[in-house]
Amino acid sequence: AVVSTQSTGVKCKMCSRENSLNIIPGSVKPYCKDNAQFASVVKFESRGIEVVEFEPRSGWLAKGAESPTVFPNVDLSDKEWCDYDENEDREVGIYDVKSKFVSVKS
Repeated sequence: AVVSTQSTGVKCKMCSRENSLNIIPGSVKPYCKDNAQFASVVKFESRGIEVVEFEPRSGWLAKGAESPTVFPNVDLSDKEWCDYDENEDREVGIYDVKSKFVSVKS
């Protein structure tokens, strides 16, 4: 999958300092059901910004764990999603989405 490097910049109104948040190229990885409860899926370079919360929205891609079915444009806005996998003849879903940020010094 092609993932573009997205960034955001914010200028402090008090001191005029430029702050930024960038996705580190090559750091985006898929999350698999075989991963531990938490797994690194993206790394950011943060200068002057502290990320404290992740709000998943739409545009995610899910793949059947035991089938070739691909579910495009999954919406995780409600921190859960379900659909029906016709290849497996059963309901599939992502439930109770949680995230955390870990500071890594390089």
